[in-house]
Amino acid sequence: MEFTHFNESGKAKMVSVDDKADTKRVAVAKGTINVSEDTFNMVVNGTHKKGDVISVAQIAGIMGAKKTSDLIPMCHNIFISGADLKFELDSKNSAVNITATVSTVGKTGVEMEALTAVTTAALTIYDMCKAVDKNMVIENIRLIEKLGGKSGHYLRGEE
Repeated sequence: MEFTHFNESGKAKMVSVDDKADTKRVAVAKGTINVSEDTFNMVVNGTHKKGDVISVAQIAGIMGAKKTSDLIPMCHNIFISGADLKFELDSKNSAVNITATVSTVGKTGVEMEALTAVTTAALTIYDMCKAVDKNMVIENIRLIEKLGGKSGHYLRGEE
């Protein structure tokens, strides 16, 4: 295996997808933000003074998926046909587990868009809650599953 984002001179390049066929592609990513118990309760009960943290993070995650190519230099600008985020509130660990599913029909996958959606949602929770909790930790952002394209189906082993 070789890195594909370098030209023959060793300089960065955007990989050409001209010869690839359009296929349905789906990617699922997950991540977690750990917060204090007080912050968790504010998020769950909707008592945070900035409003509904999860709803704002939902919209931010979708926007993050749509703007991925603006953030990641070699990422192709693609048509996203679907993006959804789910938030699991883990009271035992005072954590919000985030899952993003992104889909397209095109020449390149949506793994980066799913990862960016999770990251953007977690960063939004952090931003909204940082005034009351500076000890939050965003962690374990990872690709869970990918469907479509030449490399086929990938499913992370631990899931």
